[in-house]
Amino acid sequence: LLPHEQELAEKVEEDIQNFRQRCTRERLKEKPVRKPLPDTLVRIEEHVYPTGEDFTNLQDWTELEPEVTEVLEYEPGKCYVRRIVRHKYVLKNKKLKVTTPVVTAKLPSNYQPLSRSYAGATLLAQLMIDKYVNHLPFYRQIQMLKQVGMNLPPPTVNGWFKDTADLLRPLYDRLKELVLATDYIGVDETTLPVVHEEKHKTVKGYIWLVRSVMSGLQFFHYDGGSRAQKVVLPLLQEFRGALQTDGYEVYSIYENTKGVFARGCWAHCRRKFEEALKEDTIRAAYALEQIGRLYELEREADWQNLSYHQRADLRERLAYPILVAFEKWLVKEYPNVLPKGRIGRAIKYTYQNYHRLTRYHLDGRYRLDNNLAENSIRPLALGRKNYLFCGNHDAAEDAAVIYSLMGCCKEAKVNFREWMVDVLSRIHDYDNDYTKDLAELLPHNYKETPKNS
Repeated sequence: LLPHEQELAEKVEEDIQNFRQRCTRERLKEKPVRKPLPDTLVRIEEHVYPTGEDFTNLQDWTELEPEVTEVLEYEPGKCYVRRIVRHKYVLKNKKLKVTTPVVTAKLPSNYQPLSRSYAGATLLAQLMIDKYVNHLPFYRQIQMLKQVGMNLPPPTVNGWFKDTADLLRPLYDRLKELVLATDYIGVDETTLPVVHEEKHKTVKGYIWLVRSVMSGLQFFHYDGGSRAQKVVLPLLQEFRGALQTDGYEVYSIYENTKGVFARGCWAHCRRKFEEALKEDTIRAAYALEQIGRLYELEREADWQNLSYHQRADLRERLAYPILVAFEKWLVKEYPNVLPKGRIGRAIKYTYQNYHRLTRYHLDGRYRLDNNLAENSIRPLALGRKNYLFCGNHDAAEDAAVIYSLMGCCKEAKVNFREWMVDVLSRIHDYDNDYTKDLAELLPHNYKETPKNS
């Protein structure tokens, strides 16, 4: 460079460096400020007055400027502001002995589910239900809220999701206790893509479902996305009773676990023979026919509305001979097929799990398959296609909390929104009152709870 060109280049570099330092200083001075709720939103005022033994005669007090708290609420199709006006008074009669000379009305217990947040119970409930029941990612919901006059920052909504899951976690833990206290559960697992924080890419994780067959209560469990035995062992450590699963080898340990009665799933066997139909039509069709007879007997029992004891008797009389004959067929045909062929794998899978599969005839409560658990997983599979992945392991654990409670709502045939609003409005009543049982808030008990209580 020529001398004057070198001088100009150095001056430009110095100016750019000064600009960078100035911008950095300005950014450091900035503090996040919560923007006021838009004036365009409808405001519904709610006046609250002080109560107590001291505040009896209004003539002894002078009213001051009230304190106002605004909470953002949501109704289908519109946002509005719940404006809580807390009236405040100062003592005018100096001769009157009171605890404090200034009294302010207390905020309603249901005004703020999340600490230091203007999100109301109705808004939080709608956000959770739209994502975990209606399968709408948060970014789509934010776009929809813009159309009704409210612009929410994505980090704020993500923070509300995390805080809501944390708020409901004690209820989730109580749900787990109730499910594992039953004597008949179904367990299954499915994939849940999660962004790996170090690799910065999506990895395949797994989430577990545990469902009480008789009560319908269920919960999802996420532990680092692992599908290994180290997850299920502590999860079911205290469980005693019938455990129904597929043929995944992780569950084989429960075959010799004291107090646990391992059960299999006929639906998985049927699928494998269906896959083998094109390869070996004769053998696969025969196997499907035998399995179909077992299901036909169950439909007959349902049609006759048999009790559990009567159903067990029916299975012992009619299903047991089919099971014996089918087992002998499996032993006879396996040497005649290719072990790695589809029909070979189907026969091997069925025979290896046959002792678990046939135990259903011992108790009329036991089901042939684990389809109830698989059906409970379907909402997660639908949501997975829309929001694609969870941002990290913490988000996956939080999703397990919401999915568990929404699944119980569906099973209990409870209105998702009404239940969620009710719980978010009342859950803080259980913070310090240890005489109350959180199980009262679970969906299967919601019908017994008076609304707007």
